Amino acid sequence: MSKKIPLLIDTDPGVDDALALLMAFADARHDVVGLTVAAGNVGLEHTTGNALKLCEVAGREDVPVFAGAADPLVYPAEDAAHVHGRDGFGDVGLPPATRALEAEHAALAILRLSHQYAGELLLVALGPLTNIALALKLDPTLPQRIKRFVVMGGAINGHGNITPVAEFNIAFDPEAAHLVFSMFPHTEVADWEATIAHGLLHRDVEQWLAADTAKARFYELISRQTRLWSEDSRGEYWYAADALAMAWVLQPEGATRTEQRPLAVELAGTRSRGATVVDWNRQTGAADNTTLLIGYDRACFEAQVRAALGL
Repeated sequence: MSKKIPLLIDTDPGVDDALALLMAFADARHDVVGLTVAAGNVGLEHTTGNALKLCEVAGREDVPVFAGAADPLVYPAEDAAHVHGRDGFGDVGLPPATRALEAEHAALAILRLSHQYAGELLLVALGPLTNIALALKLDPTLPQRIKRFVVMGGAINGHGNITPVAEFNIAFDPEAAHLVFSMFPHTEVADWEATIAHGLLHRDVEQWLAADTAKARFYELISRQTRLWSEDSRGEYWYAADALAMAWVLQPEGATRTEQRPLAVELAGTRSRGATVVDWNRQTGAADNTTLLIGYDRACFEAQVRAALGL
């Protein structure tokens, strides 16, 4: 067997993150070398606990989990507990994981692992970009050691999900996002609008989650509240943003359309703070610093979700 690709996941679990992490754990071509965790969907106490619990459920207690930023860099932000539950996992009363967090801060772990796997590391960010921004401020040479960097975030045509124009992960900490997109010469972006274009039918998801596997039972339980909220507010499709990003991470050949463009984060707009502004017509003269996911093979996406659930 060929050497596995080292994968470092920065995350804020979160029901959506949970599915993406199960996908990563189920993929034989990649080796998850760490989870660096920030606040976002819910507070850091819960996101770190959820990351540890996921490792336990997946049988991957060998994967180190590092706690990072408990707050955005500059301004406070509201979490998404109304979607994910107060504890981020649907408030179903799961017993906590027995394993403890690593002592090392997430930003330091990102830098150390970037040296350990220099030129090979695949870095994916599923939550606010605070930890990665902190790592960049400590060591601006970080991007030189990353082979591929994928971000779930943004709304590339201004159709936001937390404000009219901004997506949650970017809007939670726009200053961090600004630093990351400014300092990484190239970032691959799976945004909220790609998520909307690749919704999963609720009836299909319900069928998958009815399977008699430990992972399907676990995910059915923690996602129940989120799926009911989604069906009530968004209709027949369930939008799994982090799962789509992870599908692209794990099987980039599944992409059917991408575009390269300059992207900047708006920090000061009265109504547009946190927006990801894409220079579609290349009017500014800025370099194309992003590859934007537009289309992804649906069968490939669904197969990866099913595999994550043990189907």
